[in-house]
Amino acid sequence: MAREEPAPAPDWRTTGDRIDALIAASGSGGAVARERSEELVRLVVDFYGAGLERLLDLVHERGRLDDDVLAALAGDDLVASVLLVHGLHPYGVETRVERALESVRPYLGSHGGDVELIGVTDEGTVRLRLLGSCDGCPSSSVTLKLAVRGAVEAAAPEIISIEVETPAEQESGAPGPLVPVDSLFSRLHTDAGAAPDDGASWELVPELSGLESGAVARVEVGRIPVVACRVGADLFAFEDRCARCERPFEGATLARRLGGGSGDAVLRCAGCRAHYDVRRAGVCLDEDGAHLAPLPLLSDGGEVCVSVPAAVAP
Repeated sequence: MAREEPAPAPDWRTTGDRIDALIAASGSGGAVARERSEELVRLVVDFYGAGLERLLDLVHERGRLDDDVLAALAGDDLVASVLLVHGLHPYGVETRVERALESVRPYLGSHGGDVELIGVTDEGTVRLRLLGSCDGCPSSSVTLKLAVRGAVEAAAPEIISIEVETPAEQESGAPGPLVPVDSLFSRLHTDAGAAPDDGASWELVPELSGLESGAVARVEVGRIPVVACRVGADLFAFEDRCARCERPFEGATLARRLGGGSGDAVLRCAGCRAHYDVRRAGVCLDEDGAHLAPLPLLSDGGEVCVSVPAAVAP
């Protein structure tokens, strides 16, 4: 008698997108049908949220909710996401932000940078200080800010805004914008395609201008294969190579993490099925220490530019 193979584990990271798709499909039945679908989802979520809260209360009352259990709950991607949705995450905003920064510090360190948490205001603003820079890379400030911002937003989606200080801003005493898009694009429009003395080149990539939210595209920028994806209005670009199987992202898909907000997204390799958090500098969710190689990307709402090393720029 043949032995039955165990059923594959469900890919919970795609569940959020599936729920959205079903609600959208219900809209074909009219506004009332859509409202009923949304109410059904809301009631089910509230029902299970109340059950989870009572479960944690019972465990706490019996003295079993110790630090080890709390760490295990917070460390499990699926459980933590569900608890976060219901406001039951065991760690507060400041603790989650600091842990998020720890997760991207290895990447920042590889570029000669670091980040310091100044604090979280009562209004929900996270204040950070960016330290160091990437030697020879003019876009290091942009790269590091985007990596930090993505990690913080994923860990604490309830925050209102993020303020990032850089060493130059600290010296002048004047806060600057997170990404000075206008000034950078004015330079690009006059020097586009030229390899500057600082070791990198910004290249226009028309193929990414019309990329829709949730879509993944593979293009060549200079001579570097690039995989790009759009999450809402935000674009992200990485070198087109999976950190685990080292193959290109052919057939890769973008999905939302279970329990996450609309801004949470993971890129899944079609070959080895590894998952990468695009907002956290491409950190791998399945293997510690693995991450993609992010590429600085700027968009003025129309044209899109990606920065590549001058050594491989055309």
